[in-house]
Amino acid sequence: MSALPSAAVAVAAPAGRSAGRRIGWGVVALFSAAIALVSYRYVFGKGPVPEAIASNRHFQPWIVLHAAGAATALLLGPAQFLASLRTRRPALHRIGGRLYGAGCLVGGVSALVLATGVSAGPVAGAGFGALGAAWLLTTGTAVRRILAGDVDAHRRWMVRSFALTFSAVTLRIYLPWASVAGVDFLLAYRIVAWMCWVPNAVWAEWYLGRRRIGAP
Repeated sequence: MSALPSAAVAVAAPAGRSAGRRIGWGVVALFSAAIALVSYRYVFGKGPVPEAIASNRHFQPWIVLHAAGAATALLLGPAQFLASLRTRRPALHRIGGRLYGAGCLVGGVSALVLATGVSAGPVAGAGFGALGAAWLLTTGTAVRRILAGDVDAHRRWMVRSFALTFSAVTLRIYLPWASVAGVDFLLAYRIVAWMCWVPNAVWAEWYLGRRRIGAP
């Protein structure tokens, strides 16, 4: 399962550099699109709602805002790392970046509210709250860096931001495996509230420590 967080940060590598990176980007894009499209059901009020989410004290309207923002960021994120998009369609890259940033803003703020209403206890609430705060911090820093004209720093902070955005995918991987392993759901939920994003953040720092983001 640790391969997915590493693949998530690997999307920062320019497309076409190697077959491995193209495959990694494709895997990340596929998982991201699948989870994003499924998550939009909260926006339209369709499909089943897990009890852990339905029991949140701030379920409405915050889950709708969170799903809309987070799913949009997850859907658009992978494309923002494509070198071909940045160089050949810079205007499209900027539009996608603004929509991604808006999605992270809405998703992050609503995540902070939802974290205070988690029924699984303070450990889970703290985990999801810390994720929301880190998500807002990394994305906000990426925006400030590009406004200052620091492209390299912008890309590095975008790697960190998307690694946290990708927690929507890793959460949905870890929880089912915990169930298969026979771990009590509430205990698993509290652990996954941290595990869904902390390893992703660690992988991002490892990646950025080993590779320098290429010039535009």
